[in-house]
Amino acid sequence: MKKIITEYLKPFYGRMAIGVFFKFTGSIMDLIIPSILALIIDQVIPLNQKAPIFYWGGVMVICAIVGMVFNIIANRMAARVASDATEIIRHDLFARVIYFSNHQMDTLTKPSVISRLTADTYIIHQMIIRIQRLGVRAPIMLVGGIIITMTLDPGLAMVLIGIMPVMMLIIILVSRKSMPLFAGLQQALDGFVRVVREDINGIRVIKALSKTDYEKNRFDTINTDVVNREKKARMTVAVISPAMNICLNLGLVSVVVVGAYGVNNGTSEVGIILAFMTYFTIILHAVLALSKLFEMWPKATASADRITQALDSVDALAVLEWPEDPEADAANLVKFDNVTFSYNKEEPNLTNISFTLKKGETLGIIGETGAGKTTLLNLLMRLYDVDEGKISIAGRDIRSMDPRELHQKFGVVFQNDMIFEATIEENIDLGRNLSKEAIKKAIVCAGAKAFVDEKADKSGEQLTIKGANLSGGQKQRILIARALAASPEILVLDDASSALDYQTDAVFRKAIKENFGDTTIIIVAQRISSIRHADHILVLEDGVAIGYGKHKHLMKSCEIYREISHSQMGVSSDATITEI
Repeated sequence: MKKIITEYLKPFYGRMAIGVFFKFTGSIMDLIIPSILALIIDQVIPLNQKAPIFYWGGVMVICAIVGMVFNIIANRMAARVASDATEIIRHDLFARVIYFSNHQMDTLTKPSVISRLTADTYIIHQMIIRIQRLGVRAPIMLVGGIIITMTLDPGLAMVLIGIMPVMMLIIILVSRKSMPLFAGLQQALDGFVRVVREDINGIRVIKALSKTDYEKNRFDTINTDVVNREKKARMTVAVISPAMNICLNLGLVSVVVVGAYGVNNGTSEVGIILAFMTYFTIILHAVLALSKLFEMWPKATASADRITQALDSVDALAVLEWPEDPEADAANLVKFDNVTFSYNKEEPNLTNISFTLKKGETLGIIGETGAGKTTLLNLLMRLYDVDEGKISIAGRDIRSMDPRELHQKFGVVFQNDMIFEATIEENIDLGRNLSKEAIKKAIVCAGAKAFVDEKADKSGEQLTIKGANLSGGQKQRILIARALAASPEILVLDDASSALDYQTDAVFRKAIKENFGDTTIIIVAQRISSIRHADHILVLEDGVAIGYGKHKHLMKSCEIYREISHSQMGVSSDATITEI
């Protein structure tokens, strides 16, 4: 919470000070009213004159109006400060998250990030409002009420002061116990968000496999856990309000008894007792308001800590100062030099991978599921860092390159890529301000022109989220067009043609060769036909390169590659498959 108050609220200190002035003035007006009432009852009414009664009555009305207006202004200013500050927090948090490395995202998890951006920032928003409203007014009313009651009747005031330490002790004990409970609740909510996200995204699979009852039970389990944690946390802080009420009501009874003896003995007056009762009510409301503030404080602190954790998350993939290598191999655009990598840092996912690609060459990568194909691409784009070895582009270690500079070199189609809820052109452009000609050229090369032109100006038609109104092949062609539109130096296709038929796939490869001859292409594929004409083919098995070379060479030297080729295209594949 310290970072929120000292950094994000600092630009608003001036506005908050003005709001405190209005809130302070409004609260003082509210505190004056009972004293004026006591004056009227004990001193003005006995005079039996109307003019002083109307005069002091008018003063009470003016104080009430000024208090109301000033409190409204202060509350509106508090709401604006809270909204503006929360907007900046959300902006900074999203800007930080959007540049997270895959390692950082894996550490925090996507559901947790979503929860921090939504639920946690909302809690902070509510806390900032309460700090400015209750956090200012309640202490003023509490301290001011005590001071005025001391001037009215010190004996009665001592009864009130005597119960304050008890109430503070209750608040401190409850807050200490509730803070870890709310922190655990927020973690459980992360798991809840994850389950909901998975079930909503996979709703068709769940229905198709008749797993609705299973997912319902899984949801009920996590939902019950969240409910139980919330019950425990809220039941803990729920002790505060009743305990405050008991203490204050006991004090009120004591005040009535002591005040009655005072009036009976002639040491006190009815107006003072009435004013004292009013101040006691004011103090009661002030303490209850503070108790509500303390109730929310543990939850807000837990949320602030989670937001701060994300904001202060250290990027393990920071740009490194790398000395110039005079012997760097700039002739090769892409070079893997004995690259080894492990996600869990125990068992390697890639081991001693080495290859080189010149400008305009094509590398095909094939292997069974889990062989390390996508991992290799992630390392090339520095979504993760290598454990051993080096990856360089044009002779420069990618760890010394700014992420934006590095990623601008790539056009990428991931295995499970994203179609956004926007037009086809917006999905291809993706905010890069590409020319209409570049987008049209990419659509043609990706083989998407036919279905884009099915209706007049369909390139401006809105797509639904995740491209639900497109077929699998149409989605892939839109994604391929997105990768091609910026004319990248390196084109990465991670199983990008799996939903395309053989003829469309062949036409697509031919179009790329004709229109993007200088682009270096890396293709991860499950089909031999997609990579058999590549300049180099890398065969992976359990993260190890078991074959490297051209198609004909691998057909002779790599048994695994030969088996895949025969199973897909038959023994006489070389004779029957011709390039289109």
